[in-house]
Amino acid sequence: MNARHLASRVALALACIIPTAQAQAPYPSKPVKLIVPFSAGGSTDLVARQIAQEMTARTGQSFVVDNKPGAGSTIGADFVAKAPADGYTLLLGTISSHATAVGLYPKLPYDPLKDFAPITEITAIPNLIVASPQNPRLADVKTLGDLVKLAKAKPGALTYGSSGSGSSNHLATEQLMAAAGLSLNHIPYKGSGPALSDVAAGHTDLMLDVVLSSLPQIKAGRLKALGITSLQRSPLLPDVPTVAEQGYPGFEMLGWYGLFAPAGTPPAVLERLSQDFTAVLRSDKMRTTLESQGGPAIASTPAEFAALIRSEITRWKKVVEQAGVKPE
Repeated sequence: MNARHLASRVALALACIIPTAQAQAPYPSKPVKLIVPFSAGGSTDLVARQIAQEMTARTGQSFVVDNKPGAGSTIGADFVAKAPADGYTLLLGTISSHATAVGLYPKLPYDPLKDFAPITEITAIPNLIVASPQNPRLADVKTLGDLVKLAKAKPGALTYGSSGSGSSNHLATEQLMAAAGLSLNHIPYKGSGPALSDVAAGHTDLMLDVVLSSLPQIKAGRLKALGITSLQRSPLLPDVPTVAEQGYPGFEMLGWYGLFAPAGTPPAVLERLSQDFTAVLRSDKMRTTLESQGGPAIASTPAEFAALIRSEITRWKKVVEQAGVKPE
């Protein structure tokens, strides 16, 4: 074999090897987008940015948060459902995008079960029943029992705020009203921030809101908490009794966050993501961060997370139908 033929064979062999090596580059080999289906600055966005920062540090590759809000989180979720299934576009989904949306939107553009590969549940945060201590209409209301007594004496007179029609805190309040036999007047807002501000000012009587955003106002004396929707009391507010222990056994409502990839993402990529996200969520830093915001670091397996989603879809579809809730 002469030198020219040998050089040709070497070049051919290299041409075959190089694309194969490139195709097998370890994941992740480029920046990963983490889609948040809500506006920047909210509780979901805050959790996403904390996790993205830790994933960037762990993998050495950038995890970049990209906010795509709208239509009760379904715009961002649909974007990820239709993204390339390569592991470089992920979703920080919630109870809104993957559970309540099924009952609210008859023509939901994606299937929460078929169009996504669940990776892990991040955390589950309870709501607090909050009101203003300066609200004269609620001057004698110190407990959930007091609130129920007043609401039954004046059906429809008390108002409650939510972050929008069909939002998780709206549906949680509907569930509470059904359990307690109450009739309250719903006032939907465009986001939980303005709703909570009106409750603190006494313009709206009460609201179910996540611990993360209510806690600072409770500590500042602008809100009082009448109950919490977890089955156990929160270590952040140990004096606030649960709804369950105030006469409604088994009552629980948790707003959960989780990570998803598009269906069809390669198993090896999903396994890597599951391992990395689990390690991040079980780190002392992330566990402490999530607990300070009102929820534990869960880090469930994909199978456990999928089972949760199926049960939550059934549960909240029933609540939507019974309450006759329609999205805005």
